[in-house]
Amino acid sequence: MSSRSFRRWLLLPLLLVAAGIFVVWRPGPPVPIRVGVLHSLSGTMAASETPLVDALRLAAEEINAGGGLLGRPLELVVADGRSDPAVFAAEAERLIVNERVSVLFACWTSACRKAVKPVVETHQHLMFYPVQYEGLEMSPNIIYTGAAPNQQIIPGARWAMDSFGKRVYLVGSDYVFPRAANRLIRDLVLAVGGQVEAERYRPLGATDWDTVAEEIRRLQPDVILNTINGDSNLHFFRALKRSGPAGLEDIPVVSFSLAEAELQAMGAAAHHRRHFAVWSYFQTLDGEANRRFVAAFQARFGADRVTSDPIETSYNDLRLWANAVREVGNTDPRQVNRAMGRQSVTGPSGVVAVDAATRHLWRRVRIGQARADGQFVQVEASALALRPTPFPAYRSREEWQAIVDSLGVPVGGGGRP
Repeated sequence: MSSRSFRRWLLLPLLLVAAGIFVVWRPGPPVPIRVGVLHSLSGTMAASETPLVDALRLAAEEINAGGGLLGRPLELVVADGRSDPAVFAAEAERLIVNERVSVLFACWTSACRKAVKPVVETHQHLMFYPVQYEGLEMSPNIIYTGAAPNQQIIPGARWAMDSFGKRVYLVGSDYVFPRAANRLIRDLVLAVGGQVEAERYRPLGATDWDTVAEEIRRLQPDVILNTINGDSNLHFFRALKRSGPAGLEDIPVVSFSLAEAELQAMGAAAHHRRHFAVWSYFQTLDGEANRRFVAAFQARFGADRVTSDPIETSYNDLRLWANAVREVGNTDPRQVNRAMGRQSVTGPSGVVAVDAATRHLWRRVRIGQARADGQFVQVEASALALRPTPFPAYRSREEWQAIVDSLGVPVGGGGRP
């Protein structure tokens, strides 16, 4: 063997080892940041909640298109709560423990939120709740980004009585939010010298509202205040239409849990010409930021798709969380949670900011009238965003908690006739 061949023979193992080291140590793609999304993709709340998943997906895709978060892409881990509080609780546990998500965007109904709340608190995790609600709650592990009572229920009910009269009819789904919301409304009705003509509930998913419609026809209230959730709204408004030439089309309905997605699903056949809703956002709002948002949402998910307050809120939520992650430099839920009180973003309807004292958002109040095309046109709005007050100041927190406990509504909701 020549000396040159010998040297080549000696170098060959070294070259192989070097090549192996190169293969082993070559950096791979960044590990995705796992984002938990827990909404109803089936059951009575699916039409309301499925669009919120799309809103989160749009926000995540925009962040990823900009280079990701901390140099890593976002990966949504989506679970179906099936409109069932027990399923929501089990899926929240699985997402946190097994899927190891960094944050949870979850729930629509208060029943499901109350089922998930102890899971999130036990694990010292972080959850964003995107829907208006009855208030009377503040968890150190939840950011409440929907409207508090002073940003929706109370001003909406006051506007209804100022506009239409003080004889009110209360109708809702039978679970925590409608019963607690109607307790707040009763306080307001009493304060202004009004009268609650009746207060009626049916379980989530109920389809038979004819008895309620008949009672409304008989009582002829000045206004109906509606806290029905999910696809039961379709059946309620159809029952109003079926009630015959009894003047029900002339009785105003003010809804607190019915947005563009539900209005579109109901269709023109269930259109009520004096139907109003109270939110902080409507798709029809003017402004270049909102036009871009609506265009982006429809380009991604379909030209016939609508946006809504919970959709805009979910979109903003992921961006608020991303801001906090950038600030602390990691995705640890405890560290991100501590930074949330300093966060704000410019959303489609303007600047939204977290109120550090309450863990809720500052929000404007808007009232819109329903159109047959599945949209709302704004008819009234607050001049400025309102500071959230989850516990109305005319009672102590202890008194409010006693009232919530006295409602006697199980976390699972419906079950009462």
